[in-house]
Amino acid sequence: MEKDTIDDLFEGLKGEFDINEPNKDHELRFLDKLKINDLASNKPNKTSGFNWKPFLAIAASLVICFSVFITLQNKPEAMDLASVSPEMSETQDFFTATINNELKKLNSERSPLTEQIINDALKQIQSLENEYQNLKTDLTESGEDQRVIYAMISNFQDRIDILNAILEEIETIKELKINTDEPKNTI
Repeated sequence: MEKDTIDDLFEGLKGEFDINEPNKDHELRFLDKLKINDLASNKPNKTSGFNWKPFLAIAASLVICFSVFITLQNKPEAMDLASVSPEMSETQDFFTATINNELKKLNSERSPLTEQIINDALKQIQSLENEYQNLKTDLTESGEDQRVIYAMISNFQDRIDILNAILEEIETIKELKINTDEPKNTI
């Protein structure tokens, strides 16, 4: 395809142009139209008097927060022996009451002589309590597995055994102290 020059283009369109003189005041009318268009383009577009975007963002944030809250609330709580059966509830209550009584006895025996032994026993009890919390999680996950239930009962028994052994040891220490503090009578 050959490129036409501008002269060739006008030569081809000769006679098709409107060469009549425009009406009077044509230029003024044209300038008025330009001014009106210029004013209209400088005016801010008022499509809506209210901007919804910030409110939609806030609403979306609230929906996300609400759904996270609901999700966190639906996590199952860790089961303990009491949730397995009424008999296990009684067992748990018995062990808990016994352990609390033994701890009260242990704390009433505090003295400078028994302080270290009591603190060591409380550390062992705390370790067993942490293990019990893990067992509660295991019970929840396993769906009341009998091995986990047995381990939980064994954990309670271990705590009571530790407390009884320490109380016996404290009694022995107290007896030794009494025997060494008695004046020796010789004849």
